[in-house]
Amino acid sequence: MPITATRDRIVLAMLLLRPGRIVGLGELTEAVWGAEPPATARGQLQTCVSRLRRVLPAGAILSDPAGYRIRPEPDELDATVFLRLVEQARSAGDPGSARASYRKGLDLWRGSACAEIDAPAVRAAAAGLDERRAAAVEDWVDLELEAGQARELIGELSGWVEQFPLRERLRGQLMTALHRSGRQADALAEFRRARDVLSGELGIEPGRELQELHRDMLSGEYVPEVARTVRCLPRTVGDFTGRVELVKSLLDELPRSDPAVLVIDGMAGSGKTTLALHLAARAGERYPDAHLYIDLRGYSEQPPVEPAAALIVLLRQLGVAAGDIPLEPVERIGLWRTELASRKALVVLDNAASSAQIADLLPSAAGSLTLVTARRRLSGLDGVRVESLPLLAPEEAVALLERIAGDRVRAEPEAAAEVVRRCGGLPLAVRLSGARLLHRPRWRVADLLRRMGGTALPELAAEERTVTGAFSLTYRQLPESPQRVFRLLGLYPGTVFDRLAVAALAGSSLEGALDALDDLVDVHLVEEPEPGSYRMHDLIRQFAGMLAADLPAGEQRAALIGALDFEMHAAAAATTRGYRKAVDSDLGRVSPARPDLLDELEDPAARLEWQRTQLTAFVEAAAACGSLDYAWRIPRAAWRPLFLRGYMDDIRDTHLLAMSKIEKSGDFHAVAVTANYLASAYGRAGENEKAERYLLLAIRSDEAIGQRHSRAYMNLAMIYLVQGRFRESIEAVMTGRRIAVLDGQSRDASLFGALGTACEVFSRLGCLTDAMRYARLRLILAMDQGEEAMAAAALLVLGRCRYQAGEIDRDRSRRYVEASASVASRIGYRSLLADAHNDRAWLLADAGRYAEASVEHERALQLVAELRDRHHEAEFRNDHATTVRRSGDIAAARAMFEHVIRLAREWRLAYSLARAQAGLADCLDHDDPEAVRLRAAACDLFDRMGITTIDGRPVNRRERMKP
Repeated sequence: MPITATRDRIVLAMLLLRPGRIVGLGELTEAVWGAEPPATARGQLQTCVSRLRRVLPAGAILSDPAGYRIRPEPDELDATVFLRLVEQARSAGDPGSARASYRKGLDLWRGSACAEIDAPAVRAAAAGLDERRAAAVEDWVDLELEAGQARELIGELSGWVEQFPLRERLRGQLMTALHRSGRQADALAEFRRARDVLSGELGIEPGRELQELHRDMLSGEYVPEVARTVRCLPRTVGDFTGRVELVKSLLDELPRSDPAVLVIDGMAGSGKTTLALHLAARAGERYPDAHLYIDLRGYSEQPPVEPAAALIVLLRQLGVAAGDIPLEPVERIGLWRTELASRKALVVLDNAASSAQIADLLPSAAGSLTLVTARRRLSGLDGVRVESLPLLAPEEAVALLERIAGDRVRAEPEAAAEVVRRCGGLPLAVRLSGARLLHRPRWRVADLLRRMGGTALPELAAEERTVTGAFSLTYRQLPESPQRVFRLLGLYPGTVFDRLAVAALAGSSLEGALDALDDLVDVHLVEEPEPGSYRMHDLIRQFAGMLAADLPAGEQRAALIGALDFEMHAAAAATTRGYRKAVDSDLGRVSPARPDLLDELEDPAARLEWQRTQLTAFVEAAAACGSLDYAWRIPRAAWRPLFLRGYMDDIRDTHLLAMSKIEKSGDFHAVAVTANYLASAYGRAGENEKAERYLLLAIRSDEAIGQRHSRAYMNLAMIYLVQGRFRESIEAVMTGRRIAVLDGQSRDASLFGALGTACEVFSRLGCLTDAMRYARLRLILAMDQGEEAMAAAALLVLGRCRYQAGEIDRDRSRRYVEASASVASRIGYRSLLADAHNDRAWLLADAGRYAEASVEHERALQLVAELRDRHHEAEFRNDHATTVRRSGDIAAARAMFEHVIRLAREWRLAYSLARAQAGLADCLDHDDPEAVRLRAAACDLFDRMGITTIDGRPVNRRERMKP
């Protein structure tokens, strides 16, 4: 496509020289007009782009607030294809493939880049492309010379030297080709021409290497290898996948320091060496003189390489004769640094054992790049860039599996995703999985997944390469103490742990546990994603479990019991002071095995917050080792803080699991305690029949051992309240209080909930004097216990009762609400916070501020929905619908009451159903047959519950509840 306009050509060239990147408006303006652009420059640029868009494919040029970007297809732009071919050549496994890729890339050129465009900005950008072309030519010529093509190269080399007269490496290559072709005089004459050009153009003499080549040719001691670059890197993998952003970031970062040192550390099998060699291939052209490599055997079946021995290997790679390498280490280091001082060299120090091993191997002169890989964090090195290698993201791991195993992976996406999940994103594990599939063409991905079973490690093997072997090398080089801790971590039931858990598991001091963890983190057998919080990769956990299985049974059990005992007491410590007496009574007042560790707990509630997802694992582990006491005691110890924060699923799951372990044990006390607190989860979720059944089981279990506890009766009262069985609710409260008095527990915190239940029952029955009496008793109990959460809850209910009875005005009631909400928000008491939002809503509604009231209702509903508290959700929806009706939006209120009726019937909430029916009737004309039917149905339910008033109005069948 002919682009003839000069400005259009400059704009297009600037975009094409930076494909896929945004070229700023200022940069384009300067390229077209220089330092003095016209006032209309922006508009003229837009015109240029418009003309280009008319002739280029649709969508080729994209606009951005900062400028423009061109997006060619992968094979549309010669420069991109050239750079890709050069990359292929440099990472090729054999010289023949490399020569072919170089040749194909160089054949794309027809002259200098953008030769016909004189704009300085274009010329500057194009010069970089020309430089990469020249470097590719030099690398290709080296390969051709090694292949014996000296005579065939002379003509083309002469042309390259004419094009790039100041490149000494090209001159040396031409001299070498001439000399090898028997044209010694021409080779010497070429040196004279080089000296004349360099002297005339730059006023300098040829460099050391060119002069030495000339001197050797003169003396007859010419050694062809002098002109050769050193290439000692091992073959890199051709299927390098993922880590795009990381590779780009590292390549951009490396030139910022000189000499540059990058240390890549990570767990065994994470792809450190693969990444280092990939970076070396990508950055290799920046370091044309030497690419060196040594495996330092930091983690190997053989001893680590001594620094002095490593220097011999590296010096020999540079061509230093064995006899010329000094015996004294200091002199050997000096020679190494001298050899590198005149070279742009890339050095890969693979599998380092320690900082001390590589300190003397790091080049000190500018112009070099050193890539170091290590499993251990090399914290003893200064002035280096450290990159701890992350695992592959799931999509990257699947892509790698597909590149190795082929189309089968794409055909079974779910199985493939599960395979890489079992591999934990570990590149070595994914590669070995892919190798298993590649060499078993009849297997489906699902077949491999099925073979992985409960543990993937046995399947992650190919010939002598295994994930287990890689982990074992790391483990075997640890000192005894961290080795022991690592083995015992294979027994730990949870996936996340802290130093306290490790000290309890290992029976060690806190300092000893922390030292061992530091050692394990340093070698990437343990991760520390957050300060003080540790975890292990899934495959490493499996490996640790294999080691733990070989420990004596007594040692295994002692370690596990130590961990479980600490977790139980740590969970109990998260219970606030007022409820701690009840916890101790239920648990049997067992003394902690490690009180010293409990003293170190800074915030037991915060610790339980991240431990709660592991509680079921603790229960399973306790049952598996035959310690059923911990199987039910751990859930009980954690109940109060979990209940306070609304983690009802965790309460249900842990207590259900505990019940399944102990129900046939004959331990009636354990069954009674577990059934009681399991009922709380079902009651909150509105599954009242199940809650009642478990509470009655708790009562029967206590009676079976001649005991009576108030707790089950108190909780039963709440279930009866929710079901609208108000008389039975009061009876259960009274029974529970009598038992508490006889037991000397009349001021126990466990009575707090029962007093609240009584208060709510009397309030619903219209007995506000009785309701306030129980509300005050509740507040007194809270103050006596010094429980902030209890006091806030009691204050909220008391304020509500006093407002409903007309004892206080709206402003004073609002202060009750705000004080309670403040405490609830600060301590994370979400159910109380929901109550406070709802109370705030009806105070606003009473003031006629209906829109603000609706916002508060919705906040309350959001909280109880998250808590899955069906009883309060139905009641709050009734309140919200009432507010909407009072605001005059009858249609919306009708829809809301109808929704509550459906929920209340589904959840069997008689009181909420009656309220919703009465509210819906109020949304209809008074004599509407449907309104009459709804009022009659509501009155029937209210009669059965003994309710005579609702929302402050008398329930009167004759008056049909007229307002």
